[in-house]
Amino acid sequence: MAEAAEAMAIPINETERLIASDKVEGTPVFNRQEERLGAVQNFMVDKYTGRVGYAVMSFGGFLGVGARYYPLPWGILGYDTRLGGYVVDLDKEALDQAPSYSADTEPAYDRAYGRHVYDYYRVPFL
Repeated sequence: MAEAAEAMAIPINETERLIASDKVEGTPVFNRQEERLGAVQNFMVDKYTGRVGYAVMSFGGFLGVGARYYPLPWGILGYDTRLGGYVVDLDKEALDQAPSYSADTEPAYDRAYGRHVYDYYRVPFL
């Protein structure tokens, strides 16, 4: 009985299927060639469905200055345990053309913007 109480006192921020948001933020994002593209800055969750809509990947800049932010549909990310990060089927040239923004030009994340992002990655919009 004491063992069960002790186990319950340990905070769990990752299980086989679930992970806490603070463990996702900062996780590297790689392409299929294992080139590091950036890191997960945060992710956007639909308040009504509870589904993650986007992982926002940060790329470039120094100490946050000059960085670009790329909303990636959550469904295009796969986790690679060997790399310890997310993998997307995206090369750096495609990333240059992808929807992105700077810290001072954050989009509205309305339905029109969402369709634009999902269309770019050729995945069905939520």
